[in-house]
Amino acid sequence: MSKLVLIPSPIGNLEDITKRAIETIKNSDLILCEDTRRTIKLLNHLGIKKTLKSFHKFNEHSLVEKIINDIKEGIKIGLLSDAGTPGISDPGYLIVKKCIDNQIEVECLPGPTALIPALVVSGLPSERFTFEGFLPIKKGRKTRLEELSFEKRTMIFYESPHKLVKTLTDFLMTFGPERQASVTKEISKIFESTTRGTLKDILNQIESIKVKGEFVIVVGGKK
Repeated sequence: MSKLVLIPSPIGNLEDITKRAIETIKNSDLILCEDTRRTIKLLNHLGIKKTLKSFHKFNEHSLVEKIINDIKEGIKIGLLSDAGTPGISDPGYLIVKKCIDNQIEVECLPGPTALIPALVVSGLPSERFTFEGFLPIKKGRKTRLEELSFEKRTMIFYESPHKLVKTLTDFLMTFGPERQASVTKEISKIFESTTRGTLKDILNQIESIKVKGEFVIVVGGKK
């Protein structure tokens, strides 16, 4: 029986992919990926041709049993997210759980993820932290923020450009304007940058620029 291999992909600079990840892609019979258009750009950069199949949050429940059967029949399958490590704010949990339930070995290669670089460069305590990913958009958002208002560990969040200002505003209202934080965008890309300071200062700076790119917000815990 084959195994499922989770393959981290670059979050920006395509040179960040590991040699082991490249070899795993080459040795796979089928690559599952969120967006075949994104993955084909990476494979073209690497000079690799592979059979790709879309696997994302909208179709994973309908495809997972077929994938499990394919692995049982000996098909070598790799799971590649658009950026970063599969399962971290990306599809991956369901198929990993199903593999474990079916006694199928699961391997996750080490590699890129946005949360650790953003935490390290934030200047905030990094020995203990909690990763929150994307907050709920509506239902449960207020409750989750109220719970986090008591969190003493450093908190890490992902956010999209068009929701960045709203989320920072919610943080300011929940955690207070003087809470220390950082916002890092476009990690490993040409225009990577980090804005540090209080939530009030960061929000003032962010509101005065054109917000583009993907963002990681790091917020200090309650003193």
